[in-house]
Amino acid sequence: MHSSNELALQVKDLSVTFIESDVNLEVLDNISFSIQPFSFVSMIGPSGGGKSTLLRVLSGLITPTSGEIHFGTNGSKKIKIGLVFQKANLMPWRTVLGNITLPLQLANVPVKNAQQQAMQMVEIVGLNGFENSLPHNLSGGMAQRVAIARSLVQDPDILLLDEPFGALDALTRERMGEELLRIWRTTHKTVLMVTHSIPEAIYLSDRVLVLTQRPAQICLDLPVDLARPRTEEIRYSPRFAELAHQLRQQLNIGQP
Repeated sequence: MHSSNELALQVKDLSVTFIESDVNLEVLDNISFSIQPFSFVSMIGPSGGGKSTLLRVLSGLITPTSGEIHFGTNGSKKIKIGLVFQKANLMPWRTVLGNITLPLQLANVPVKNAQQQAMQMVEIVGLNGFENSLPHNLSGGMAQRVAIARSLVQDPDILLLDEPFGALDALTRERMGEELLRIWRTTHKTVLMVTHSIPEAIYLSDRVLVLTQRPAQICLDLPVDLARPRTEEIRYSPRFAELAHQLRQQLNIGQP
């Protein structure tokens, strides 16, 4: 992975083909885009279209068939990537604090330091008072906050979110969107999020990338020109409706 100073992330001609029992499955087809540091970018597209595959390639879990990924530099440090999935995947026998400290323990951070860093994260994600709760006592939204905190405690340069609120009900999802914006403002991270919700993508993002069906290409890169900080009222503005219409139209093109 090379470095590029001006951008947090640059993807060039990225393709992924899976070979399964002599059948080639093309998932991503020559995808190129870049992301500015500290920006919030969302990605939408048809189910099974390759959005999650793209996040896994960026996080290093999957090797691309061809193409390049350039990450911006972070001084002399290697760029760190955080990844949050749709399921919180918490360890049921560990408390909230225990789950958040896990990556620090694996990195051999001294216990006292790990506890301090985890407590800061508890505060940032708004879980004060639940440090010693076990996952089965948490709501879905709270569990996802723990998952986000567990990812942020490693101080990643880029946070990748794979439908983090997909399993939540509509009201909790909107509340979590507000929480995520607050966390993003507090931590100044570069965020790339996959979502199926057009309103969520518009409300949270600086830009929305639309992927086609498999093999996925980017068919629209839409800047979201709504002022920040954003409040609920903006969802009912004419401009919000226009942006939603543009995205919906683009998603309907080429759909079966």
